[in-house]
Amino acid sequence: MTLVIGLDTGGTFTDAALLDTGAGAVIGTGKSLTTRQDLSIGVGGAIDRVLEAFDGDASDIGLVSLSTTLATNAVVEGVGGRVCLIMIGFDESALGRADLARALGQDKVFFIAGGHSPDGSPQARLDEAAIHAAISDTEGDISAFAVAGHFATRNPDHERRVRDLLLELGSAPVTCSHEMSSSLGGPRRALTAVLNARLINLLDRLVAATESIMAERGLACPLMVVKGDGSLLQADYARSRPVETVLSGPAASLAGAAFLAGTKTALVADIGGTTTDIALLQNGAPRLKADGALVGGWQTMVEAADIRTCGLGGDSEVRPVSRGTAGGLTLGPRRAVPLSLLASQWPEAKDRLAAQLDVTVPMATDGRFVMPLMPNGVPNWLTRSEARLAEKALEVGPVSIADIAGTQLALGAVDRLIARGLLTLAAFTPTDALHVTGDFTEFDHEAALLGAKLMARQKNGIGQAVAESENDLAKQTLAELHRRTGLALMDAALAHDGVGENQASTNPLLASLYRTGTGTGTGAPGRLVDLSLSLDTGLVALGASAGTHYPHVASLMGVELNVPDHADVAGAVGAAAGTVRQRVVISVTQPTEGRFRVHLPDGPKDLGEMEAALDLAREAVTNLATTRATSAGAHHVSVTLDEDVKLVPISRDRDMFIEALIYATADGRAG
Repeated sequence: MTLVIGLDTGGTFTDAALLDTGAGAVIGTGKSLTTRQDLSIGVGGAIDRVLEAFDGDASDIGLVSLSTTLATNAVVEGVGGRVCLIMIGFDESALGRADLARALGQDKVFFIAGGHSPDGSPQARLDEAAIHAAISDTEGDISAFAVAGHFATRNPDHERRVRDLLLELGSAPVTCSHEMSSSLGGPRRALTAVLNARLINLLDRLVAATESIMAERGLACPLMVVKGDGSLLQADYARSRPVETVLSGPAASLAGAAFLAGTKTALVADIGGTTTDIALLQNGAPRLKADGALVGGWQTMVEAADIRTCGLGGDSEVRPVSRGTAGGLTLGPRRAVPLSLLASQWPEAKDRLAAQLDVTVPMATDGRFVMPLMPNGVPNWLTRSEARLAEKALEVGPVSIADIAGTQLALGAVDRLIARGLLTLAAFTPTDALHVTGDFTEFDHEAALLGAKLMARQKNGIGQAVAESENDLAKQTLAELHRRTGLALMDAALAHDGVGENQASTNPLLASLYRTGTGTGTGAPGRLVDLSLSLDTGLVALGASAGTHYPHVASLMGVELNVPDHADVAGAVGAAAGTVRQRVVISVTQPTEGRFRVHLPDGPKDLGEMEAALDLAREAVTNLATTRATSAGAHHVSVTLDEDVKLVPISRDRDMFIEALIYATADGRAG
């Protein structure tokens, strides 16, 4: 019997599943609320529940495997630590590519001399004095550095030298872009490095919390973390590469869907608290995205399953549309703690909600609270106004936004603190709407009802109330969630068919598909045309609220639905069933006639014969893949090679060598 505990830490719940991977059986499952202020509490609760259902001893467990949506959620919500980007050999125009400027926001960036040419030779001397200046300028001001060098994948020397200087002179962790991807495209590598740097503290907290709970529970086995392609990484290795865990949760859910639903091909949707993740399962395995994971609008270079993630979940923040005449509600992409959950843990919230309801004039801050998430105190890099608000939140704990922010300037500071992950928002969500309708009653019904009343009386652009009653507001919320989910599913299906991204949601005609009515058409009164699109595949729905929401979505779309047993812990099941996989590439170029350059991890090497260069690349890529797989925690590693040698015929008996890409995929058993 091979026993593995799979864990899936989401924004709302932490799930656990105990599997006998040899027999392919689920022995027990458990679920606990994710506790962001101390992740070990939620992780420990989930582990305890599966161990309670187990007749054996904790020492019988051979492996713990962890998947998480925390990195994905952080990217989608724009949450993370403050970073500094160092661009080597680039000018400021690089910020205009790959959406890099938007990713950086207000974080600092330094452009320094150095970098390499396409053939791997230095294009300028590295300006080490500029590194000293950058460290001096950012001391105590950031949580991590990201470093991106011009053509660093052809020669990483300058990135490594900058990294060594940063580590020697400072204390913040450093992410180098060449360690994130072997592909060309400096700005996209820089974007991936920035996201990785921003996530380091987040994943480190989760891994540390899990390890502490394992030690307390007598689980002396290895800990692995699920990557975005569904394979596993040894926990310490994952700590320095957190961006590889982007889409970890949904990738694990795909593996869980294949295991639980017994299907080889289907569209799979996994609804969580913050996001909905949609992917196509083909022949029992997820399809990989060739050009890197697309998460929350960011096109990264992270190899991952071809999953589309949208900021739509059971805990999506609900806001009234206050401008224009149309009215209505918007959902997400920001997550909020449901008011019903807040009140179940902090009953005083109901008194504050009732007091707001007694005020005749509705305020935009009604029904909105914040809670501190600063285990190490207030960071010293905040502005004065942000620091004052953060200190006040730390003093009082959960607090109504109206009680600490009375001006637009202060409200802006609160939003920035939420975006930095220093405050957690609590507000009305679809989970609260389910409490109002009675479809879900696990938390505090009264708080959800008060929140719905407060939002229903908010006004649109012409002074009309958003909803006639709290029940109408709840129904509007759920209808919008189901409509947006249907459009997201159709967007994903059309993209898989090669039509393009966001074709349903951005088309004025198709965007109204699921707005009202039943079945596949709109059914709207007075319309002469009944539009419909249908899926030519089944739909597997996963997540704790899948059984509640997806029957409505399937009815709107006219699609066959499968919500399998244990759908609420599919990510944990998939995490337990994973293996280790590392894929790397080494390129060979020809800078001049008769000289073949192999771009090795330690720097380029020239040879005079093409076959000799290819042989060296094959040997090097095999060793590199094996080393990375072993570092990732694999045993009994096997390596497969794949080659793309580009030759152009210039005569009947002669070809011109352009470039060769030698790929190696190393697979191994975890543990």
